[in-house]
Amino acid sequence: MSILAGKSALVTGGSRGMGRAISLALARAGADLAVNYASSRSSAEDLCAEIRSMGRRAVALRADLSEPESARGLAREAMDALGGISILVSNAGVGDIRAIDQVDESTWDRTHNLNLKAAFLLSQAVVPGMRAAKWGRLIYIASTAAQTGGIVGPHYASSKAGLIGLAHSYASLLAREGITANAIAMALVETDMLKAAPNVKPGVVPVGRFGEPDEIARAAVLLAETGYITGQTININGGVYFS
Repeated sequence: MSILAGKSALVTGGSRGMGRAISLALARAGADLAVNYASSRSSAEDLCAEIRSMGRRAVALRADLSEPESARGLAREAMDALGGISILVSNAGVGDIRAIDQVDESTWDRTHNLNLKAAFLLSQAVVPGMRAAKWGRLIYIASTAAQTGGIVGPHYASSKAGLIGLAHSYASLLAREGITANAIAMALVETDMLKAAPNVKPGVVPVGRFGEPDEIARAAVLLAETGYITGQTININGGVYFS
């Protein structure tokens, strides 16, 4: 029987791109899914139908994670729908490319609210159930920008660095309770965010190509299934950054 059979996962930004790949991979590994989306309802519903065809439970839940109360509401809905959340994958994010002098306060706040604060609020909401069950997985989708600065701007790099710090803190505090916390730092994966930067070419990646969402999804499943990895940043970046 799969390690993840009977476990329930919440994937934010789960209806498209990398989130979709992660949701499908977790379902194939045995987990039930709460798929969060912001605007792509039809994509989320189609994905849930595909997951249900595997014999898993799946529910599509809308939430604008740039709004703190919406993030709190999402956690409540997901736990109510699936009877608790065993695995949190904080994947939803925004990364508008801005020059230094174009990063205003509203851009900073929206980026940090969506990329970092929502991850914190969702974690705080699901961790009590994980502690009661003595089993849980917190997985944060970070970025190589957290390690190198990247090309998007300081608002994005700092929000993703915060996710790594969040993983470190939860890992150190919860390791003895059967709960792991890790980050995946990826670079230039084929997603909508990358499509918004048409001037970025595969040649900037040492391996000569962009990453695929399924490559990130496989790492997410590894972290969900493995209780002996915690406090780590899994770097999937084609050689952009050596750790």
